[in-house]
Amino acid sequence: MKKIAVITGASSGMGYQFALQIDKNYKTIDEVWLIARRRERLEELSREMDKPCVIISEDINDKTFPDTLLKMLKKETVKIKMLVNCAGYGMIGAVGTVDMEMETGMIDTNCKALTMMCILAMPYMADNSRIINLASSAAFMPQPYFTTYAATKSYVLSFSRAFNREVKAKGIVVTAVCPGPVDTEFFTIAESKTKRAWFKKFFMASPEAVVAKALKDSVNKKELSVYGSSMKGLLIFTKLVPHKIMLDFYGKMKRHVENEENNEKHNEEHNKENNG
Repeated sequence: MKKIAVITGASSGMGYQFALQIDKNYKTIDEVWLIARRRERLEELSREMDKPCVIISEDINDKTFPDTLLKMLKKETVKIKMLVNCAGYGMIGAVGTVDMEMETGMIDTNCKALTMMCILAMPYMADNSRIINLASSAAFMPQPYFTTYAATKSYVLSFSRAFNREVKAKGIVVTAVCPGPVDTEFFTIAESKTKRAWFKKFFMASPEAVVAKALKDSVNKKELSVYGSSMKGLLIFTKLVPHKIMLDFYGKMKRHVENEENNEKHNEEHNKENNG
């Protein structure tokens, strides 16, 4: 019976990197199923891999997707050795300023689709198998102006930790991956309507390093994978300091940044008038 890895969001970013590292390092996996909307990117990825790949170029939010995946799982003689849920996105901006379809779509993709994938995969999971769910350090506390995204990742973290206890008796381990900023295409969408916060560049991690740690933590049966000392420190900090205090501080910092940006804009307009 073939043992497979199933990866959502495999066309870019973390999903792409998970596919490459699983292909390279997991000899017990015979085949990798790649799920994402962009077929051309999945085909490009499959050419970089040594293991056989099954390309499923569909939107996991489409109503027909569950039936499509179930038919494929029933038709093939397979056991899922690893399920990696990377499909997801975020949008920075105050609630109501972001396009409503994009805002609610975060809930559908980050929460609903991830839960659906876990439910669909369970009957086909192999003994001593792994589920990796991509959460975020944004899950550690509420984040104004990243409100919906942070809330969805809090769901992923809570769901993963509880689900891990439910499936423990079956030999399945669920690991929630909670990185800080990662240098991927994620920010192309997330920051499409806003300017990147200046401090993020100091915490930006490589997807290769984050994925390598996530896979190692999964093998070691850890329910939480946090890359980097700064994000580990943030996790401890958010457990010790009341969220109200952190939210008040965040609000002051946000107003300071906005004032700086307004001053910068005013100076630019003033200089244009003087040079006009």
